[in-house]
Amino acid sequence: MTTRLFIPRDAAALAVGADGVARALAAAAARGAEIAITRTGSRGMMWLEPLVEVETPGGRIAYGPVTPADIAGLLDAGMLTGGAHPLCIGRPEAHPFLAAQTRLTFARCGIVDPLSLADYRTHDGLRGLARAFELGAGAALAEIVASGLRGRGGAGFPTGVKWQTVRAAPGRQKYIVCNADEGDSGTFADRMLMEGDPFALIEGMAIAGFIVGATQGFIYSRSEYPHANRTMQAAIERAYAEGLLGGVLGSATRFDLELRVGAGAYVCGEETALLESLEGRRGMVRAKPPLPAHHGLFGEPTVVNNLLSLATIPTILHRGGAAYAAFGIGRSRGTMPIQLAGNIRHGGLFEAGFGVTLGELVMRIGGGTASGRPVRAVQAGGPLGAYFPPALFDTPYDYEAFAAQDGLIGHGGLVVFDDSVDMAEMARFAMAFCALESCGKCTPCRIGAVRGREVIERIMRGERVGENTALLEDLCATMRLGSLCALGGFTPFPVLSALRHFPEDFAARARAAA
Repeated sequence: MTTRLFIPRDAAALAVGADGVARALAAAAARGAEIAITRTGSRGMMWLEPLVEVETPGGRIAYGPVTPADIAGLLDAGMLTGGAHPLCIGRPEAHPFLAAQTRLTFARCGIVDPLSLADYRTHDGLRGLARAFELGAGAALAEIVASGLRGRGGAGFPTGVKWQTVRAAPGRQKYIVCNADEGDSGTFADRMLMEGDPFALIEGMAIAGFIVGATQGFIYSRSEYPHANRTMQAAIERAYAEGLLGGVLGSATRFDLELRVGAGAYVCGEETALLESLEGRRGMVRAKPPLPAHHGLFGEPTVVNNLLSLATIPTILHRGGAAYAAFGIGRSRGTMPIQLAGNIRHGGLFEAGFGVTLGELVMRIGGGTASGRPVRAVQAGGPLGAYFPPALFDTPYDYEAFAAQDGLIGHGGLVVFDDSVDMAEMARFAMAFCALESCGKCTPCRIGAVRGREVIERIMRGERVGENTALLEDLCATMRLGSLCALGGFTPFPVLSALRHFPEDFAARARAAA
């Protein structure tokens, strides 16, 4: 009897030797073992990669992290029948890291062959699109509104409201643009979905096109994701070959889709800079209004949504808007893929309903620091996000709760630092990062970031500390209120949180300089 094995082929697994593990198992097959290897995406438990799963009558049994040198011992222990071994973690869905999750957006990741549309259909794929056709565009849009879905790219704007605007806007051609320009530190959810379940994004964009009347879509990815881009392009080609794109599933609805790869400018994660890049120009932020929903790509009404927002749409239509909204708290409805990164023991992707506390995520789910030292700070929301000290670990993961602490949910990244980090240096880095990545269009961001770095350096040298601290706070207010986009507007968040919560690091730097 042939045993089916599942080995991830995402970028993270490849980086730690997944191909070598697959070759070692293929060599075992050459010696007489009857096996069939399916390459999947990742389950998101990065510290266990490469994770090898074996299909047994009782479900899949997983082993990890596996190296090629482990294969002989695993086979001797009866891995092909789910035998016991020190690397065996049992049924993956029963593992505490996965069992505590609510997997909706990432339900298929690590389970399906990412380029098999048949596998996708078997695991509830295309049911959302079928229900959208059954309901009609207006009623399908009502489900999106009822779900309470907010943009998962950082702004948190209600998705249904944006789609209503585009649907009502006059235009010769409407567009759906997916922002897959995942540039925040500690984030990898877009990449994991493109590598592990790309048809979910394709289906979500086709639904969006049907609802708002758009017939053309673009996925804007980044050049730093070569493996994800190859997988995504192959999935698009497969979708055309099997009738999901073009004339959508043989219906009168048409939707075409292209993958475009940018050069990796951080500012192109901002929707209007992204549109400039898509149009073939340098990625620079546009002044608003007009909003992209009225005057977007090539001057036409355009939906610009993050990849996670669009990939969640099929689940919402399949389950119903009210069922999705049943998860979460307050105005933060549904689930959020949270990326645990930095100095953390169990780094990976954890999808849960809004409301779990920051402390639960870092200490219980993430297991604390990988170094074993105390947690000093967690940066939430990318390099422009605030630093949360352990004293704020009771903060629920919620847009409004984070905003109340001058923090960001952002794209869902959490980067953990232990007590060896120099928070004064981290504040300086925030300004330096902004100066490096600024598109240069507005003065507060372009010049303010340079001056901000200089002022922080003066504070760190102990020069007129009180006067320079007041100057820095005033500069941060100017950047926050006067910048055209979030790059300059949010750079003050990490700077001010470092000053507020870790003043001793600035004082220590000043004493050392003196």
